[in-house]
Amino acid sequence: MMKRRMILTGGVLSAASLAMRGIALGQGETVRPVSSGREQAWKIVEDRATPDGALMLLSSTGETIRLSRFLESYEAPAGVPYCGLSFSRLALAEADLLADTLLRGEDDPDEMAVRDAAPPVDSHFESEQVGRIIWTSFIGTPQADDVMPLTPAGNTRNWHVDRIAPELHAGAPLVAHRREGLLGGDLPIIVKQFQTGPGRYWEVMVFAETDITEIHQVPSWQRVTLVSNGKVERVVYGTSYPPFGPFRPDPDESQFNAALLRCVFFWRKTQIGQMQIHLPRADWSDIATHGFVKELIVRRGGTGARYGVVDRDYAGPEYDGFQDIFTASLYANLVWGRFDQAKAILIDQFEHFVTPDGLVAMRGPEVGQTGLTLSLLALYARLSGDLAVLQRYQLKIGAMAQVLVALHDKALGLPDADPAHGLISGWSESDACLFPDPSIWWKPYFSNSGLAARGLEDGAILWRALAPGETARSEDWLRRAKQLRARVNEALSSSIQHDQSPPYVPILPGVSESFRKSLLTHRYSEQQWAHRVYAELLQSGVLTPDLENQLINSMRAHGATVMGVVGNLAPPSAESRDMLGFISYGYALALLRQDRIREFILFLYAHRYHIHTRGSWTASEVAGLRGELALFCLPAQMTLPILLREALVHEDENGTTLHLARGVPRSWMWSESGIGVSDAPTPWGKISFTLRRRSDGSRLDMRVTAERALPGTIRLALRLPKSRIPQSVTGSLPPHALVLSGSTLIIHPGGVQDFRIEIILKSA
Repeated sequence: MMKRRMILTGGVLSAASLAMRGIALGQGETVRPVSSGREQAWKIVEDRATPDGALMLLSSTGETIRLSRFLESYEAPAGVPYCGLSFSRLALAEADLLADTLLRGEDDPDEMAVRDAAPPVDSHFESEQVGRIIWTSFIGTPQADDVMPLTPAGNTRNWHVDRIAPELHAGAPLVAHRREGLLGGDLPIIVKQFQTGPGRYWEVMVFAETDITEIHQVPSWQRVTLVSNGKVERVVYGTSYPPFGPFRPDPDESQFNAALLRCVFFWRKTQIGQMQIHLPRADWSDIATHGFVKELIVRRGGTGARYGVVDRDYAGPEYDGFQDIFTASLYANLVWGRFDQAKAILIDQFEHFVTPDGLVAMRGPEVGQTGLTLSLLALYARLSGDLAVLQRYQLKIGAMAQVLVALHDKALGLPDADPAHGLISGWSESDACLFPDPSIWWKPYFSNSGLAARGLEDGAILWRALAPGETARSEDWLRRAKQLRARVNEALSSSIQHDQSPPYVPILPGVSESFRKSLLTHRYSEQQWAHRVYAELLQSGVLTPDLENQLINSMRAHGATVMGVVGNLAPPSAESRDMLGFISYGYALALLRQDRIREFILFLYAHRYHIHTRGSWTASEVAGLRGELALFCLPAQMTLPILLREALVHEDENGTTLHLARGVPRSWMWSESGIGVSDAPTPWGKISFTLRRRSDGSRLDMRVTAERALPGTIRLALRLPKSRIPQSVTGSLPPHALVLSGSTLIIHPGGVQDFRIEIILKSA
């Protein structure tokens, strides 16, 4: 399936031939030569008729690469912010009032209403007052060991835009109300536009040189253009440093264009082989693929672990062993079929950060993430089929599991009457070890046992493949996993506080205080990282459906979510309420698993518009509802790639059923352009599907193909408009293999690798 930017046919590069190919040379377009080391001669055609006009690379052999300008605005939300609620009210309320408002009715939440429910990230520059450098995006390459930050105006640390356009100084209204985005939709070529009047704007384009040998520097290229009514009035090109008399002049147009061409081809190569998704709006697929671009820039050498960039928090090497970096990246790369990158990340983690005793080279090992690591190693084997690299680290993997076994033995040694009996105690959050008395957080958090149960269960299956002669060990892990799963369900069920409505679900057994009361009451609260416990427990998937739904209801009603995303939980304040960019995807996965699809879609929308910066899509670890500038972290950037994949292609917990289109908005499914996936990795090999409606709305056409025999059951979610319902289904499979059950089509492929179906619709 081709991405919409690639057109691979054509002829000579005349205006007439371009018109025949559907490419009109409109007002303001120019054709510029590009020098290139490739055999083709390239030209650039740039549409200036509108600020969103595309830039096209045209080769002498007829290849055309169309790079869109997708930009988002930093203008304040239209109308009354916060859905008409006062900020202090929604900040102090236990209930997630924004989620309640945005989920009213039976339809999916409105995407634009979610976008406008709060200011965008970076709408406040308060940190200037405390001396922090204001940066909202960054550029770089996998070869370099660092990145170059960009200010809202587009300045690097070495080259400032206001030398060319003085009105683009720091804090200028033009800068605060800019439009920003990425050339090509997902490439790390940042475009910023600043409107100076009707039809008149400055455009700044910045990217990193990709052909580098010096890993300690990030050479940059800049172009500053003044456009008025579709005409270029002025253009200045820049490279890493400002000119130094006659010795270091500004680069010329051909040098800039050649660097741009190198950049485009370099980054397109990094996407070869990965899953492709087709959605009615390309920006949604682009934000996912850009997540992997960001990862390659952030990681040292493209693979070395790093949590953040620029600021010591979180770019310092003391953060590199943080387990969440590994688990989020490995998960995302695996489910997108980026197996080479997944392998490189795995090797980096086990070579440099996993010690022979099964712990990590990080200040405070996290129990839940240790269990999640075992699960993801099993997923690596299941999807990639590569056991060799896992066998290389077999001793460390075994030691990691034995850490959980030892902690479980300690829990089993507690008296039966102790609420913590059989539940694993330990730190759930790495930062716990930094406080005067870390034992406050050495507790039997439900998430410790939940993810340990999942990790030992999955790890046992993996161990059978790695060490087939050690059946006693794998059987012991399976037995413990079963024990832990049962104990978590039992302990959580007996801990629920039914005197509240809805019932309140705590984060550990034997407590009477809610996390909110505990945070208000105690200087050092044992419930300080309740958000991590809730998200990880839900990610484990070990709770019964009834308990999982009770937990989700409790979180939303009792202060644990913000606009449908897990909150960064702190003592209630009328001045702030923060959303959690990383970790929180475990909550969203549970929403999907429990078919709470409207809430899942709200999470997608809120995370995109209020965790990421607009247009250039830099994800925040924590983001405030006032739009406060936040710190980037890599695990937050991996959230949308993970969730968009699971929304389209989702394997159930038992590994027997494949869900398709389970979490897509109704508007996506009903779009005439349809939805689709190419080469999604699954335990049944790579799977592709397309789903499109006929122009008259009478039916949906679907095709599914796979490398190997498809699973025994496929469940296709038919999230149709309320005005349409499925009437019947026909196709290349026998009638008994296609069963309509409400808004779900249950398909039994019968071992085939390819089938087509038609779903006939009728008015509701």
